[in-house]
Amino acid sequence: MARVSQEHLDARRRQIMDGAALCFARNGFHATSMQDVLKEVGLSAGAVYRYFRGKEELIGAIVGEVLEWLQATFEAAAQETPPPPPDVLVGRALTQVLAQNQGGGEGETPYFPRLIVQVWAETLRNEELATVMRQGYAKVRVAWVKIVEGYQAAGMMRDDVPADHVARVMVATAQGFAAQLALFDEVPVEALQDGLRGLMSMGKPT
Repeated sequence: MARVSQEHLDARRRQIMDGAALCFARNGFHATSMQDVLKEVGLSAGAVYRYFRGKEELIGAIVGEVLEWLQATFEAAAQETPPPPPDVLVGRALTQVLAQNQGGGEGETPYFPRLIVQVWAETLRNEELATVMRQGYAKVRVAWVKIVEGYQAAGMMRDDVPADHVARVMVATAQGFAAQLALFDEVPVEALQDGLRGLMSMGKPT
């Protein structure tokens, strides 16, 4: 029997995760069945269950991957001296995430914002997923703390505010932007960047 390459296994796993994420974002976690996922990816049950035991494991893998990617992105930025300013860094990260999560066709709305809102709701009742989210959030926040400390060391930001507090606000900014995309309108990433630049430009009244 021919041996299946790791590249093939990785590509198949990617195919399953992408298809499942699109299904969850489109119809919600509970309204999506494994049969829906099988139909979306065009694979047999045996092929899918070789990689994932069910929906819970699938959503955990999807969320974990995105959080790990964001952590790596921000950790790399923290190594720059000084780190890129918040508007550049957040805009860069969100643009790349949204570009990789299109809604199934060119020109369609990215599905990631809808997916993350579904994940937040599921986290309230799924302790395993909540654990994945807490751990991933903590790692992203730590990476942002290092970035803020870089800003403070370079004199780009006042140093009398705890870096962790600023980090939490930066994470919340990205989360809020994702919620706006999912729930209200298709605001471009550039609008978030403009808003951040406006806030960063504030000074004492003259």
